[in-house]
Amino acid sequence: MRFARSKRIIRLKTIDSCFEDLKDSRLVEETFTVDEVRDMLDGLQLVVRGEVETELINTAHTNVLLLRQLFSQAEKFYLRLQTDISELENRELLEQVAEFENTEFKNPNKTNQEISKPKLAPLNEGGVSELLNKEISRLQEENNKLKGRLRTLETQAMGALDEKTRAERALKDLQKVKGEQQMTTRSQEITSLEDTVAALQEDYQKSLSVNAASQRDLQDNLVSAKHDLLRVQEQLSLAEKELDRKFQQTSAYRNMKEILTKKNEQIKDIRKRLSKYESDE
Repeated sequence: MRFARSKRIIRLKTIDSCFEDLKDSRLVEETFTVDEVRDMLDGLQLVVRGEVETELINTAHTNVLLLRQLFSQAEKFYLRLQTDISELENRELLEQVAEFENTEFKNPNKTNQEISKPKLAPLNEGGVSELLNKEISRLQEENNKLKGRLRTLETQAMGALDEKTRAERALKDLQKVKGEQQMTTRSQEITSLEDTVAALQEDYQKSLSVNAASQRDLQDNLVSAKHDLLRVQEQLSLAEKELDRKFQQTSAYRNMKEILTKKNEQIKDIRKRLSKYESDE
């Protein structure tokens, strides 16, 4: 404000000197014609207009240089400045600035009081270090948060893998029990058939001493028993397949299969998320 005030005072003195020059150089006679007065006023107008225009241009350019210094310092210290052009025409603020100027510069004692006022500490290279340290601290804090989230995801992934392993082990145990039950049933049926065949063979051996007709009957019975054995084995195979199909349709099997499917999907999703965070780091 002091700089702008001094420039304004100089320009006002220059305009005053234009009028004084006109008075000294042209107003030397007591009477003037209309054309002479018009000519003097036109000349004065050109001079005053030139002075005012020069001052306005100089003021605008001076403001540009001042803003350039501020923006350069802000860029150096990584600051973000925002301007509101509408505030430049705020009459209330302009009146406050005018009142401040009148208060500050009309009192001659203000110059001595300026010395006692506290001054802002100038920016130096330490400000850059402080800003960089703050930025480094912020990045480290964000990095620690990401590491915490990564550890949480790793824990969840390990838990999902453990659940999948337990589910697979339970499914294998269930299938093992099912297989053992089928084998036990089949063994019992085969043992029963073997006992029947053995009994028929024993009867056949006993009947050899009776007669040939009885021998043929026994042979027929033996062949029939063998056919029955083959038929029963085939039925056992079909029953085994049917039992396996029914077991796959049971709710326990379906639930176990759905659990394994969900766990596999969770593991795939967690692996994708882990790969994403690893690529971010």
